[in-house]
Amino acid sequence: MKASSLRLALAFSLLVNLGVLGVAAYRALAVSGPDGFAGLPRHLQLSAEQQRGWHEAEAAFLAQLGSAAAEIRAHRDRMVNAIFVATPDLAAIDAERAAIARLQDEQQKLVIRQLLRERELLNPEQRARLTRLLLEQPVGPSTIERLHRD
Repeated sequence: MKASSLRLALAFSLLVNLGVLGVAAYRALAVSGPDGFAGLPRHLQLSAEQQRGWHEAEAAFLAQLGSAAAEIRAHRDRMVNAIFVATPDLAAIDAERAAIARLQDEQQKLVIRQLLRERELLNPEQRARLTRLLLEQPVGPSTIERLHRD
């Protein structure tokens, strides 16, 4: 009877430990994204005060970035369609190309302004961490280049 109680207690303890490990693993996955990256505030180890400033600046930035991306996509779609009509209108194609270039320039300026705002929120160690992360981001061929490769 005593050995049976000990085995039951051991089994129960093992189940509890497995449950705790399962919850910990679930929380770790929930905190990080699907690629395992936990997000910039967590990666940079922002304080609560820094996080408030970060999120305030980030909300407007992300909205503007999304809007700019939608505009670029619309011009790109019009340009591609203009290229592949029966008789391409070179002036229309060039107008769409110019609009895309202008929007991309504005988008780059938006990103730079955001990074300068974020820079002001960060201490030197956090700035170095963000710099390393940004420099580690892959820069590769464009979509059109990838489509044309074997």
